[in-house]
Amino acid sequence: MSSDVSDVDDVDVSALAINVTIPEALRWNDTRRGEAFTLTTLNVRLLPDGHLAVKAYGKPVAGGRGAYVSFPVPDTPELAALVAQAATRAGELWTAHRGLG
Repeated sequence: MSSDVSDVDDVDVSALAINVTIPEALRWNDTRRGEAFTLTTLNVRLLPDGHLAVKAYGKPVAGGRGAYVSFPVPDTPELAALVAQAATRAGELWTAHRGLG
Protein backbone atom coordinates (compact mmCIF):
# COMPACT_ATOMS: atom_id res chain seq x y z
CA MET A 1 0.00 0.00 0.00
CA SER A 2 1.43 3.36 -0.93
CA SER A 3 0.87 6.55 0.96
CA ASP A 4 -0.28 9.88 -0.41
CA VAL A 5 1.22 11.59 2.64
CA SER A 6 4.59 13.10 1.79
CA ASP A 7 5.26 14.63 5.20
CA VAL A 8 4.25 13.64 8.71
CA ASP A 9 2.95 17.21 9.20
CA ASP A 10 0.34 16.49 6.50
CA VAL A 11 -1.30 13.74 8.61
CA ASP A 12 -4.54 14.92 10.21
CA VAL A 13 -4.78 13.28 13.64
CA SER A 14 -8.33 13.93 14.78
CA ALA A 15 -8.08 12.56 18.32
CA LEU A 16 -5.55 11.53 20.91
CA ALA A 17 -7.11 9.85 23.92
CA ILE A 18 -6.07 7.38 26.59
CA ASN A 19 -7.94 5.44 29.24
CA VAL A 20 -6.41 5.33 32.70
CA THR A 21 -7.44 3.08 35.56
CA ILE A 22 -8.07 5.10 38.71
CA PRO A 23 -6.15 3.55 41.63
CA GLU A 24 -8.45 2.21 44.35
CA ALA A 25 -7.39 4.90 46.86
CA LEU A 26 -8.40 7.71 44.46
CA ARG A 27 -11.79 6.35 43.35
CA TRP A 28 -14.97 8.16 44.31
CA ASN A 29 -18.73 7.79 43.96
CA ASP A 30 -21.07 10.13 42.11
CA THR A 31 -24.75 10.00 41.18
CA ARG A 32 -26.44 10.41 37.83
CA ARG A 33 -30.19 10.13 37.26
CA GLY A 34 -30.67 8.67 40.73
CA GLU A 35 -28.08 5.91 40.24
CA ALA A 36 -24.81 5.83 42.21
CA PHE A 37 -21.60 5.04 40.32
CA THR A 38 -18.08 4.21 41.48
CA LEU A 39 -15.67 5.99 39.13
CA THR A 40 -12.91 3.63 38.01
CA THR A 41 -11.57 4.98 34.70
CA LEU A 42 -10.40 8.33 33.36
CA ASN A 43 -10.58 9.20 29.68
CA VAL A 44 -7.90 11.80 28.97
CA ARG A 45 -7.87 13.69 25.67
CA LEU A 46 -5.14 15.87 24.25
CA LEU A 47 -6.75 19.01 22.87
CA PRO A 48 -5.44 20.78 19.74
CA ASP A 49 -3.95 23.56 21.90
CA GLY A 50 -1.90 21.03 23.91
CA HIS A 51 -4.02 21.11 27.07
CA LEU A 52 -5.67 18.02 28.52
CA ALA A 53 -9.36 17.33 29.06
CA VAL A 54 -10.56 14.54 31.32
CA LYS A 55 -13.81 12.75 32.14
CA ALA A 56 -14.46 9.86 34.51
CA TYR A 57 -16.44 6.70 33.89
CA GLY A 58 -17.42 3.87 36.17
CA LYS A 59 -19.75 1.13 37.27
CA PRO A 60 -23.08 1.30 39.10
CA VAL A 61 -22.62 0.71 42.82
CA ALA A 62 -25.64 -1.62 42.75
CA GLY A 63 -23.97 -3.78 40.10
CA GLY A 64 -24.83 -4.51 36.52
CA ARG A 65 -23.66 -2.72 33.44
CA GLY A 66 -25.51 0.55 33.81
CA ALA A 67 -25.27 3.36 31.28
CA TYR A 68 -22.00 4.59 29.79
CA VAL A 69 -22.12 8.02 31.40
CA SER A 70 -19.32 10.54 31.88
CA PHE A 71 -18.70 12.42 35.11
CA PRO A 72 -16.60 15.48 35.87
CA VAL A 73 -13.30 14.82 37.63
CA PRO A 74 -12.82 16.54 40.99
CA ASP A 75 -10.10 19.16 41.05
CA THR A 76 -7.66 17.50 43.44
CA PRO A 77 -3.87 17.48 43.35
CA GLU A 78 -3.81 13.67 43.41
CA LEU A 79 -6.07 13.27 40.36
CA ALA A 80 -4.28 16.09 38.51
CA ALA A 81 -0.98 14.29 39.14
CA LEU A 82 -2.46 10.99 37.91
CA VAL A 83 -3.65 12.65 34.68
CA ALA A 84 -0.27 14.33 34.10
CA GLN A 85 1.67 11.13 34.79
CA ALA A 86 -0.62 9.12 32.52
CA ALA A 87 -0.26 11.63 29.68
CA THR A 88 3.53 11.59 30.02
CA ARG A 89 3.59 7.79 30.07
CA ALA A 90 1.30 7.58 27.03
CA GLY A 91 3.63 9.95 25.17
CA GLU A 92 6.57 7.69 25.99
CA LEU A 93 4.68 4.62 24.77
CA TRP A 94 3.58 6.33 21.52
CA THR A 95 7.14 7.54 20.88
CA ALA A 96 8.47 4.01 21.28
CA HIS A 97 5.87 2.37 19.01
CA ARG A 98 7.16 -0.40 16.75
CA GLY A 99 4.70 -0.02 13.89
CA LEU A 100 1.95 -2.39 12.95
CA GLY A 101 2.28 -5.88 14.36
